[in-house]
Amino acid sequence: MRGDGGWGGQQAHAADQHAYGGQQQHYPQQTQQQHYGGWNDGGQSGYGQQQHYPQQHPHHPQQPQQHPQQHQPQQYHPQPQQHPGQGQQPYDTGGWGTGAHPQVHYGDPSDPYGRQQAAGYGGGQQDYYGTQDAYPPPEPPTRRTAEPEPADWDPGPDQGEHAFFAGADDTDDEDADTDGAGDDDIESGRGDRRGKKPKKRRGGPACLVLTLMFVSAVGGVGYFGYQFYQDRFGPAPDYAGGGNGAQVTVVIPKGAGGWIIGQKLKSAGVVQSVEAFVSAQNSNPDGRSIQDGVYTLQRQMSASSAVDLMLSPKSRSNLIIAEGSRNVAIYALIDKRLGVADGTTADVAKKQYKELGLPQWALDQPKVKDPLEGFLYPSSYAASKGQKPQTVLKEMVARATENYTRLGLEKKAAGLGLDSPWQVLTVASLAQAEGTSHDDFRKMAEVVYNRLKPQNPETYGALEFDSTYNYIKNQSKIDLSIAELRRYNSPYNTYFAKGLPPGPIDNPGEDALKGALNPTKEGWYYFISLDGKTSKFTKRLKDHEKLVEQFNASRDKG
Repeated sequence: MRGDGGWGGQQAHAADQHAYGGQQQHYPQQTQQQHYGGWNDGGQSGYGQQQHYPQQHPHHPQQPQQHPQQHQPQQYHPQPQQHPGQGQQPYDTGGWGTGAHPQVHYGDPSDPYGRQQAAGYGGGQQDYYGTQDAYPPPEPPTRRTAEPEPADWDPGPDQGEHAFFAGADDTDDEDADTDGAGDDDIESGRGDRRGKKPKKRRGGPACLVLTLMFVSAVGGVGYFGYQFYQDRFGPAPDYAGGGNGAQVTVVIPKGAGGWIIGQKLKSAGVVQSVEAFVSAQNSNPDGRSIQDGVYTLQRQMSASSAVDLMLSPKSRSNLIIAEGSRNVAIYALIDKRLGVADGTTADVAKKQYKELGLPQWALDQPKVKDPLEGFLYPSSYAASKGQKPQTVLKEMVARATENYTRLGLEKKAAGLGLDSPWQVLTVASLAQAEGTSHDDFRKMAEVVYNRLKPQNPETYGALEFDSTYNYIKNQSKIDLSIAELRRYNSPYNTYFAKGLPPGPIDNPGEDALKGALNPTKEGWYYFISLDGKTSKFTKRLKDHEKLVEQFNASRDKG
């Protein structure tokens, strides 16, 4: 209790007060006692700061000493001043006029001031009169004599047990004074308690409420502790078995890791928890090879069975674009996959190609048949019903652009004797169309570069690839007459026009692109496939003609 001079040592024997301050204070030669009359504040402040002034207190013999919880109040240390004509140094009153009054003796004559310092309270004095205000307005000093205890105050059999020990109300235990709020109550306590019987302590209902609150708190802590343990250390929730038979389609985006895949599966009702899927994926040696795309799975599958099924080709229903596919074929595949009318995707490509993400070097190319040719990159795409053609086309163009940048088409074009990455892409599409295996692409790219040289002694700058004629005709024939090939007037017909066609004739894969960027340098000019699976390359026309005769003879026998 802060600033409470009337609690710790109130109504104590003078002899008992030695326990608080040790030795009694004697003031010999004191003839007059300073007193404060009507505005005595009892050494207390209403804000919990205890200021002490000398004053007289009644001494109550046979009063048991009460010791509530003691708090060290802020101490006020009066500075002695020397007054002429007095044999001692009175205390400074802090500016209040005190006046001098004849001495009135109470109790122990060795303590004429009735004031024993209590070491436990910083030498503070008790407030026996319960001053109402900490700093009341000054009034003219009046002679004050010791007053007996009020007649209507019943201290009880223990001669004045404090309300704190009697359980006066619900706010009278130790928390009443820990925040300093109880000081005012103490100051006015005697006047307020007159004529009232002490109230009883909290009874059974209050204890029951406190018990229930404690049990609830303990139960809550236990519940959340269990949940924390389950989240951190317990097994993740998981279904059992291979599903309930209800099929569901799940789209896994490109670059998705285990956590994102698990979230997609959980949202679709395939697995019970993301944590269970991630754990099962990490436990499977091939778990990290799960790719993006569309998967047909079942609801309520165990995480391990979901991983196994996603690793099987049976579950995948992606839109697969093969290497060397032409745009017209890809547009038809997209229409079918999205469930839109035939020709819808081709119409979008024709009208919106500039809005689909083509790089600047691919725009505004003259005489091209399809500006998107070569940019619908061969890969697996998660295309499904409900999507728009623009969405699928944008993803394809973005993937193509990403790979072309990674491979360095724009940086390496000049070193290959080409004007732009657009021409590099065109060379790769020719190698893709004419090659029969990945081993052919580098040699096939060299054939292109050698024939493009205007002064080469074999073709003098003419490519003469059947594939370019077939592209403009939207066909795939091998039995073509030279007369037919040379008569068709088109910039894409390399039998009719020298140099490269205006643009790519298909969508080349990565191996064909690498072949165009790193061709062989062995002097190849001609090629032919005798079995449709492998190609044979030659450097002279006469060697090539021998292979042609061999091929024709094999067909006649077949």
